[in-house]
Amino acid sequence: MRPATVAVGAVGAGSDPTTAPAPVSSVPPTVPVRPLRFRELLDEPFALIQAHLRVFAVLGGAALVSGVLIVLGVTGLISHLTDGSDAGTAWGAILATAACMWLMRLGLRGATVAVVLADFGGVRYGVRGALQAAARHATPLVLAQIMFSLTGIGVLLVGSILIITYPLALIWLAHVRARRFVTEPVIIAENASWRLGAARSKELMHGAVGSTAGLWLTQRCFFAVLAVPAFGIPFFLSDFSGTHRWAFIALLVSGFLLVVTVAEIVEAASRALAYTSRRCVREGLDIRIPEARR
Repeated sequence: MRPATVAVGAVGAGSDPTTAPAPVSSVPPTVPVRPLRFRELLDEPFALIQAHLRVFAVLGGAALVSGVLIVLGVTGLISHLTDGSDAGTAWGAILATAACMWLMRLGLRGATVAVVLADFGGVRYGVRGALQAAARHATPLVLAQIMFSLTGIGVLLVGSILIITYPLALIWLAHVRARRFVTEPVIIAENASWRLGAARSKELMHGAVGSTAGLWLTQRCFFAVLAVPAFGIPFFLSDFSGTHRWAFIALLVSGFLLVVTVAEIVEAASRALAYTSRRCVREGLDIRIPEARR
């Protein structure tokens, strides 16, 4: 497979199959394009988020508010159709939250990867530019998200047959995720289909599956710590407001979707970082070839 540089303008030893868009403002990348160590892959997503804080705040805030409103609306409709039954309301909230979580992760992952890849090329995307860049690859991104979800559900279902095998299932899932960790960056940077993106991800991640699986598990631990206060706030506030059904549902859904929003932005930034790092290792993306003088 012929290597390709990032479509937003990063230059390396490979050949670029696409024409990079003209940058609005050429600035140095937030994170240097070079091979990154485990600690850097864990830390640098936060540097990228800080550098594009306004964009990510708007994207994350809009996704969070929209998700909460949709969940409450759908839950209210189902509650009305089931005459306010507790079971109907609970299942409505659960299913609506799961659907919104899936859609939020899809949109945030594509937009975040687009912002980070553009950063490496000296381009600063705004909210509209990030969404447009993700929308241009909507079909393969949706297919990648579907396979991402089905793979996770399948592995965890197999692992949950016996409770003692669940930790082993998480390790197995971590390695599965690691092999396809840079599928979305490949899709956006190289204008690839989902199938080619997944195959190229496995090629790029060869030799780094174990460390990337460790990165994925470490991030899960971080997100679990983040979830503790996010879920604790609704229970704390219920001591003062009482356990009113809709107030409690709104607080609980908001806390859950807040964790999903932050986690997805951090993980998507990690995916884009891992993509450039692995291209530097395997294809010399960080090697600058001077232009021949005429």
